[in-house]
Amino acid sequence: MPNALTLEAMSPQLQKVVDSARREPQGRFPSLAHLIDVPALMRAYHRQRASAAVGVDGMTKEQYGQDLLGNLEDLHARLKAKTYRHQPIRRVHIPKGQGKTRPIGISAFEDKVVQDAVREVLDVIYAQDFLACSSGFRPARSAHDAVRALTQSVYQGEVRGIVEADIAAFFDSLDRTELKKMLEIRVADGALLRLIGTGLHVGVLEGESWSEPDRGTVQGAVRSPLLGNVYVHYALDLWFETEVKPRLRGQARLIRYCDDFLIGFAQQDDAQRVQAVLGKRIERFGLTLHPEKTRLLPCGRPSHRQQSGKGPATFDFLGFTCYWTRSRRGRWRLGCKTRRRSLAKAKMAISDWCRRHRHLSITDQHAALCRRLQGHCNYFGVHGNAKRLQQLVGAAKDAWCKWLRRRGQRRPLTWKRYQELLRWWPLPRPRVTVHIWGPTSTSHIGGGAGWWKSPRPDLVRGRRG
Repeated sequence: MPNALTLEAMSPQLQKVVDSARREPQGRFPSLAHLIDVPALMRAYHRQRASAAVGVDGMTKEQYGQDLLGNLEDLHARLKAKTYRHQPIRRVHIPKGQGKTRPIGISAFEDKVVQDAVREVLDVIYAQDFLACSSGFRPARSAHDAVRALTQSVYQGEVRGIVEADIAAFFDSLDRTELKKMLEIRVADGALLRLIGTGLHVGVLEGESWSEPDRGTVQGAVRSPLLGNVYVHYALDLWFETEVKPRLRGQARLIRYCDDFLIGFAQQDDAQRVQAVLGKRIERFGLTLHPEKTRLLPCGRPSHRQQSGKGPATFDFLGFTCYWTRSRRGRWRLGCKTRRRSLAKAKMAISDWCRRHRHLSITDQHAALCRRLQGHCNYFGVHGNAKRLQQLVGAAKDAWCKWLRRRGQRRPLTWKRYQELLRWWPLPRPRVTVHIWGPTSTSHIGGGAGWWKSPRPDLVRGRRG
């Protein structure tokens, strides 16, 4: 989902807020709620995904759009009269790996529209305030920017030791009182603050059980990434840049993507000092560092005399495993490859999809598989990761063949016929899509939903194509 408007699509009123936020970095905005008008709600409606899960009301985007203008005018009238009420959150659990699950909250469709309109207003303010170290859920920024900042810092010799940290149950642990104080630093509009508070203090329906948590913001809600960024901005980013860095002996750099962050240090003693106080700083805001995912690692460049063996300790960041490796010219560089757990999860997801959708036609299955593989390669297609991308494509071919053979066809699908099928419905070839050692990205993976040849029905005779 897009999380920002371009200057061409931004309304004149929002552009005035942007200019004011840039001009007065310490200023407060006393009047913002009027920006959530019918055109703003219309923009928020069009940003919602049609295939998104429904909330407790069961309303879909298509159903809501049957009388779109009337529904939005009625919603705006209720917002203006302060009679709008946020509906309960429907909570579901998705697999996380190692037998664990991640709780996700699903709002009613109308609540998603309101949250997205509020997010749009807050985003134009805080986009001017957030520091360069923050890359998560921001306009024109991505996880690749965080990984690229890490590789560049290590390559330039600014980082020899890394404090790897992860905040445990971040979205569920936010202190709402502290979050309100942080928002009031820039937002003085009581109506908008009340609207945000209404969404935070809503009940959660999980199956048949009802709960009203007094902490956190629902993970999965449209507003949660921005509110999380605001929270960590004041709890960590400003503290590190204004109080910690001036007291260090050497260089240091914070690289953060929402609640996942690394701190690189040029001096080992600086890293030890910051690690000792980092947990106490986080606890002041009701948060806790994950004990198993917080550690101090050496990350200095190996000696050129070291001809064999591995470099310093490896670490995981944003789904990648970062490690020292040799380039083709024999020079040490920081490589990135898909984390084993992420690769195993992707293989399992593709195999499960093939199993559940083996009744579809070959054309539909092929198009869906290409979209999934292409999306994976667009994220993990970095230099040095071709081997694990090939492993995923190979696993997808095996899984597709396995479940095509179990469609109950009269004529069994032999391996020879399957190879001929792949010539007409080829799966994407893994390619490098992102340069993590340079300032810019390259072109995306070739292919897509239409770059294969015409189908051969005689190869897949049987029921349903």
